[in-house]
Amino acid sequence: MVEQTSGRSADSALLVPVGESVTLRNTVAYAVEVALEADLVGVHFVAPVPWHDIDDVDPSVREATQELLDRVATWAGEDDPDDALAVETAIIGDDEYLFSPDDYAVTLAEYADGYGIDRIVIDPEYSPGGNAPILRSMEVELDRRGYTVEEAPVGRRVRRGRLLQRSGRLQFLTLFGVSFLFYQLLGGFALTRFDLTTGAASAAVVSVMLYRISLGDQIRIPVLARRAVRLALFVPYLLYEIIVSNLLVSYVILHPKMPIEPRMTEVRTAVWGGIPVTTLANSITLTPGTLTVRVDGRDFMVHTLIPAAREGLFDGALERGVRFVFYGRSAARSATPRERGDCRIIGEEDEAE
Repeated sequence: MVEQTSGRSADSALLVPVGESVTLRNTVAYAVEVALEADLVGVHFVAPVPWHDIDDVDPSVREATQELLDRVATWAGEDDPDDALAVETAIIGDDEYLFSPDDYAVTLAEYADGYGIDRIVIDPEYSPGGNAPILRSMEVELDRRGYTVEEAPVGRRVRRGRLLQRSGRLQFLTLFGVSFLFYQLLGGFALTRFDLTTGAASAAVVSVMLYRISLGDQIRIPVLARRAVRLALFVPYLLYEIIVSNLLVSYVILHPKMPIEPRMTEVRTAVWGGIPVTTLANSITLTPGTLTVRVDGRDFMVHTLIPAAREGLFDGALERGVRFVFYGRSAARSATPRERGDCRIIGEEDEAE
């Protein structure tokens, strides 16, 4: 069975099987680039998931897989800002027992045949069924069936987990600029000769030591520029939220009855990646009445002081703002944590009993 997220036809499209991997983001970017250069109508990202993983092991596998596909679709949208491609996502194989390379190849072939697709791009770190050694055999089987199979040239992960990554001049200059501006910010932007000289020296030391660690991922100038513009729009909104929250908290503190209701809450956010998650966590903390206590992946534990702050958190205003900055305008129109059922007040169930 194929769980299709859109009914649009996909003739002359590209097929990309996806799964969690360290090279998935770059594979998505490569697939979009190839599709645009070849003037294809779209890209299909599919996640083969055996039925026994969904029905026998853990029903949450389907939810996690769909979240992965949503993430991939968002990345594809970032790499195709003009919406020239139709991006389709689907869970496949969830009514079959997938084990061998042939099983996965047959499932992918059936999907490709159904949409007239003859070209497949493979993530070099894709591990069908969690078993990396069968990847090559699956590619051979797909090739034997007449498909054009290509591994995305994004480089395989070094199994030793090396600390230093391949980085270039752009990563160095980016880190240098950020470090220099931060130094001047701490100095109040005095911009004296001493501040400029010591700032440049400090930024150079930081950049030389850390640019291959902190900025190991590929930097794309167009994406970075769009995010900078959206960030400039987000900052005034964040300042507005901070002011409003300050007024609400001040009112509660000055009220004779001081109607505070401190609660610990849990929210599963719809952002991913180190910088977006950090941005959201700090934005929540900067807003009076809420404090990010712990972050575990996408799961936030937040202390809320008053009901209004808690309602704002569950309505996901800041989450949508951060999604707008990093994933684009369309990503901001997402369901709220309340609508997704991804928020709760810790201990509320015990109190109800």
